[in-house]
Amino acid sequence: MPFKSGESGNPLGRPIGVRDRRTALRELLSPHAPELVQKAVDMALEGDTTALRMCLDRCIAPLRSTTQNIELDFQGELHERGEATLQAIYAGDIDPLTGSALIGALADQARLKEQTELEARLSYLENKL
Repeated sequence: MPFKSGESGNPLGRPIGVRDRRTALRELLSPHAPELVQKAVDMALEGDTTALRMCLDRCIAPLRSTTQNIELDFQGELHERGEATLQAIYAGDIDPLTGSALIGALADQARLKEQTELEARLSYLENKL
């Protein structure tokens, strides 16, 4: 049964207008932000490793995975292509993230091939009957 327009899906949930705790804390800290940031920087410069880590986490974006364009000469059946991908990973020709994506794509292709074959078999049997 779908929800009616204008009615809450959770009538016992948070009442309208009640602020989130995080919003309230953010508003409480906001006027002191410059001093707090300066204090964290000072502590980091004095050798506080936790403060240093916090400052660096804010200054330097975390590394994100990158894509890699590769060319592989895929020959043979799907399992042979998977084996070739694993060998390329082991040899260092492709990174593990790219190899994992390739193996996932091969697995998807195997499922599609299996589904297509099952549909063809079912169609054949239905036409035969």
